[in-house]
Amino acid sequence: MDMKRQLKKVQTLIADANMKKEYIIRKAKLDDIEVLLTLFQKHALYEKSDFIAENKKQSLKKYLFDEKILNCLVIEIDNKIIAYTTYLKQFSTWDVNFYLYLDCLFIEEEFRKLGLGAQLMNNIKEEAKKLGCNQIQWQTPSFNENAIKFYNKIGANSKSKKRFFLEI
Repeated sequence: MDMKRQLKKVQTLIADANMKKEYIIRKAKLDDIEVLLTLFQKHALYEKSDFIAENKKQSLKKYLFDEKILNCLVIEIDNKIIAYTTYLKQFSTWDVNFYLYLDCLFIEEEFRKLGLGAQLMNNIKEEAKKLGCNQIQWQTPSFNENAIKFYNKIGANSKSKKRFFLEI
């Protein structure tokens, strides 16, 4: 489905939900950091993880805006950010090619199942193409059944793996 038809579909879904609100998907701005950190905390809570806000504001500014290692798109409705996704370009040794690693995708609960996630993923696909990536990779907890259904619906494939952490 092309971008215009997808956008129209999402706008119709939002209108059908009696929200009748316009939304925009845009790159995060420096002024968004406080709101992003709040959404990060909500996302961590949703995924049953800890979130320590200490020193994150300066680090986020550094990696998102100064060094531009991390990228972030947000969805805004009525000048309020209700969703975000963060991503970065990575290299696959086995494929000997670049892929886009989707680190996080989070939509406030009341705005889920309206087609906004699909629209955000379409924007991520476009970003991946711009960055010269041939694939998008991400992970989600096995208990996040709604996300898994959504990812399957958009045509994603999954692999079973365990993620390990080693503190340094």
